[in-house]
Amino acid sequence: AKMAQYDLVSKLTPYFDRHLAFPLLEFLQEKNLYGEESLNEAKLVLLEKTNMVDYASDIYMHLHKASEAPQYLKDRREEVVARLKHLQSVVEPLLKCLQNSSVVKNFRQDRSYNIKFLNEQFDVTTQHIDLLYQYAKFQYECGNYSLASELLQSYKSLCPDSNRLIEVQWGKLASELLLNDMDRSK
Repeated sequence: AKMAQYDLVSKLTPYFDRHLAFPLLEFLQEKNLYGEESLNEAKLVLLEKTNMVDYASDIYMHLHKASEAPQYLKDRREEVVARLKHLQSVVEPLLKCLQNSSVVKNFRQDRSYNIKFLNEQFDVTTQHIDLLYQYAKFQYECGNYSLASELLQSYKSLCPDSNRLIEVQWGKLASELLLNDMDRSK
């Protein structure tokens, strides 16, 4: 197609987070600038390095007209599910606190106070808080952007490391961009 010669997506995407590059490929597919097969191949390359294994499997099966995903994707899915279950179980005590409005109303602007409060009242440690960050990042990698954003928002009120706050804010912004919810990205 004539418009394809002006397309900058292939030059820009190497500098993007994989998840942020994906909507660009969707856009190109909508505009029919490239063949569906080549765009699906590009999507598969992006997806294989994320935890969006079910979607990668669907694209693989569509591309190769297969009735089931290859073994490497099945194995990867098992790894992702096992890691997800592990992270869920280890952050569960903290998540229960964060879902309890009577606990959260005791939070203050002072992060160290919040950490001390959770530790004294609920035996929540800084390790739980660090695992919350890992869990949020893992949810993002799985394509669960809404949950990732919520978890990162909770993490911001507890984050003991000011350097990590910048990463958290970028992660939250990326999640909100992918949800097309710019009002919540603050």
